[in-house]
Amino acid sequence: MGQTCQSCGMPLSKDPAGGGSEADGARSTKWCSLCYENGAFRHPDATYEEFQAHCVEALVAKGMPRILAWAFTRGMKRLDRWRAA
Repeated sequence: MGQTCQSCGMPLSKDPAGGGSEADGARSTKWCSLCYENGAFRHPDATYEEFQAHCVEALVAKGMPRILAWAFTRGMKRLDRWRAA
């Protein structure tokens, strides 16, 4: 199984940009481009609950049923970004 974003759980192989970007322009192997850009999180002040809701809404907007979107995001709390929070 490939690596997943340690913020949202998206498989990095599904990231159209191939991963987030570090401040020096290098590709991140830990964060996706939807969560991390130029060495910083795109939603730096979001709580876990706020970010999970944001992810659910983004998945629903792409056509995923809400219950399935919730199921996909419910394990996010175990990811590196949220474990320390």
